[in-house]
Amino acid sequence: MRMKSFLWLVCFALLLSGCFAKKKRSYAQAKKAYEKSSRQGVQPNKILEENTDGFTTYTFNSAEDYIRTFAPIALEEMEAYGIPASITLAQGLLESGAGSSNLVRKSNNHFGIKCHTKWRGPSTTHDDDEKGECFRKYLHPRESYRDHSLFLVNGSRYAFLFDYRITDYKAWARGLKKAGYATDPKYPAKLIAQIEKYRLDQYDHPRKAQKIIAENNQNPINRHTNGRTHQVKKGDTLFGISQKYGLSVDTLKKINGLRSNDIQVGTSLKISIE
Repeated sequence: MRMKSFLWLVCFALLLSGCFAKKKRSYAQAKKAYEKSSRQGVQPNKILEENTDGFTTYTFNSAEDYIRTFAPIALEEMEAYGIPASITLAQGLLESGAGSSNLVRKSNNHFGIKCHTKWRGPSTTHDDDEKGECFRKYLHPRESYRDHSLFLVNGSRYAFLFDYRITDYKAWARGLKKAGYATDPKYPAKLIAQIEKYRLDQYDHPRKAQKIIAENNQNPINRHTNGRTHQVKKGDTLFGISQKYGLSVDTLKKINGLRSNDIQVGTSLKISIE
């Protein structure tokens, strides 16, 4: 009797282990984990509801426009993971062609990160070092910025970078090439050129960066819409709307005379200063 019970338990354990072995982490689960880890209560799915196909991408008029849009996110990533905002912005500019590359337009991949073996999310093919290589695809640009941070933090070959001072962008630029992020021998020089041309090193100093971002938000560029208003839909949040149009929540509240973050479905919000 004891032998039968033991054999039954062994079979049951093997059955369970087989079930768990086949279970893979879905993209929905990965996306949920991303949303949970995102700082300041960011909810990318709220932004994505604006597009019926679940894919949101931006177009930019210039490199400066790109920087204005993603500087707040680069600063947020720096504070969360210790990666210089200047490096993040420079890589984004360089790898994405300031948001205009074909890869970005079809995948929101701003950092040229390939699928590799552990990626379980959406993907696309793109010609790079070889024809038809697999690249990661994101529903929103913000996901690309977060995945870039995680890619560096979790990659053992990049561990030595975090021994450098956060303000030493030259060491970081050279270190990325040394670690094998890119095959281009001029990659460090190109990153440094971007940083110095657009003075991106200013964003490596949080207080100074916040001041610059605040000043930029005083005169936001109406670049992601055909009109000057946004009609609030179910699931919208002020933060989601502000990120969509490149504004800060404070600016959005100020130009609409709002005293709280509460918004009503059907309300038309101004998204640019007259």
